[in-house]
Amino acid sequence: MTHKPRLPFLAGLPLAVAAGLLMPVQGRINGALGVALADGIAAAVVSFTTGLVLMVVISLALPRGRSGLRQILPAVRERRFPPYYVLAGCIGGFFVFAQSFTVGLLGVALFTVATVTGQTLSGLFVDRLGIGPAGRRSITGIRVIGSILTVAAVAWAVSPRLSAGGSAPAELLVPVLLPLLAGFLMSFQQAMNGTAAVHYGTPIAATLMNFVAGAVMLWAAWLVRVAVAGPGNPLPAEWWYYLGGPMGCVFIGVGALLVRSLGVLVTGLGMIAGQLLGSLGLDVVFPVPGTVVALPTVLGTLLTLAAIVLASLPWPRGALGRGR
Repeated sequence: MTHKPRLPFLAGLPLAVAAGLLMPVQGRINGALGVALADGIAAAVVSFTTGLVLMVVISLALPRGRSGLRQILPAVRERRFPPYYVLAGCIGGFFVFAQSFTVGLLGVALFTVATVTGQTLSGLFVDRLGIGPAGRRSITGIRVIGSILTVAAVAWAVSPRLSAGGSAPAELLVPVLLPLLAGFLMSFQQAMNGTAAVHYGTPIAATLMNFVAGAVMLWAAWLVRVAVAGPGNPLPAEWWYYLGGPMGCVFIGVGALLVRSLGVLVTGLGMIAGQLLGSLGLDVVFPVPGTVVALPTVLGTLLTLAAIVLASLPWPRGALGRGR
């Protein structure tokens, strides 16, 4: 099978940051939808379902999409990659579960620190194992330092919100494990989607399968909830409530495209930087009650960008560890 050439590094990293910019916007939209529906799981179902519908349309309308559709069954049947990779979307569904059940208790700031910590640690691990399409990438001293700085910078950036919380640290120890695990699994999701995209010949098919798996999981969870507690509020009429799913399509598709060129760690770090920049922009332009934009927020965001540059640049062999 002939694969497309990899995206150049200098183009790939800014694209990862740009995709990350959508994450806080998507979170703000899905959070508002959850309030409108009085049901966080229902909001996730709406988000995944709209994303799935869009991916079906794209897959049928574009030649690359149709070509990718024809490769899905042969790729799975011939075991070009482990068959369970098609379930990568369930990780996205689990992430939404973690978000729904813990953000109210932990707050957005602590949730962000927990998920970023998990994702950064697993990014190193996944690259070392060579699970993604980029192959094995050594855990060098530079990459470890960059990863530690990223987590520290994110914690610094959200520290004004952390200090505004009222819960005791001991009370948050158990709840914080859920977003930590969700973040840890995100790197595996990107690696699985990226590998599948290589064998499908396009990230369009990988993104479609991601939404199929996630939507099935969330619909099943929502139906159980309805059976136990009954339905929530009716769907709102405002069109912008339904943009979360399409934004997720961009985020997942770009991630599946970039992990082959940048590796899982750098792709994840780039998206984390975009997430912080997007959050900062939202808090400045469209603040909500409780918004805190302080000097640590700005400086922590800038330090995150510096840490990502440190971890992602092709340093010469022998620079604080073996090269790739």
